[in-house]
Amino acid sequence: MKKEIHGLLENNRLWAEKVCRDDPEFFARLSRQQNPDYLWIGCSDSRVPANQIISLPPGEVFVHRNVANLVHHNDLNALSVLQYAVEVLGVRHIMVVGHYGCGGVKAAVTGGDHGMVDIWLHSVRELYSRHREALASLSLDDQVNRMCELNVEAQVMNLCRTKIIQYAWQRGQEVSVHGWVYGLADGRVKDLACSISGLDQIEALYRIEGLSPAG
Repeated sequence: MKKEIHGLLENNRLWAEKVCRDDPEFFARLSRQQNPDYLWIGCSDSRVPANQIISLPPGEVFVHRNVANLVHHNDLNALSVLQYAVEVLGVRHIMVVGHYGCGGVKAAVTGGDHGMVDIWLHSVRELYSRHREALASLSLDDQVNRMCELNVEAQVMNLCRTKIIQYAWQRGQEVSVHGWVYGLADGRVKDLACSISGLDQIEALYRIEGLSPAG
């Protein structure tokens, strides 16, 4: 184990040295400020690296990841990231990014006992229950992949129902929320065409009229 960790540290040294050779001012420039236009909310899966997928360097993407790329309204971690990204960094685009073949989504679809993660995935199970009849004719893999898309669309809506996003729109801040799914098999991102950019696109039931930070 010690040898493995030493190998990681050596990888870091070699990488840092190469970056400095290629761009001597890189780390000095990066350390001065963080000014990304994008917030990426993705899955914890190690095969889905945010910056690499959209070919942007460090400092360009603010990232939050969890199992099955969920946005729970009682998740202080996700909400803190969201508030900082919107109100401090001033990101203009938020991408909720799922991926086909997601293990978390599959666990919710197939049921069974998976320990603590089942609590986290409860909302995905409820989503599957609502769509189960329509998905019944599909193979298990196709059901999971379709659920990955439906889950992303649901999380886009969850984000837009937060006061954080609605505050931003009411004060005239330009911020859009997008839903994507990444393909592990081909490295391509699919835009689910469910982007939302303003309060008028939110159902009246979830729209907080007359919203103000003080109230």
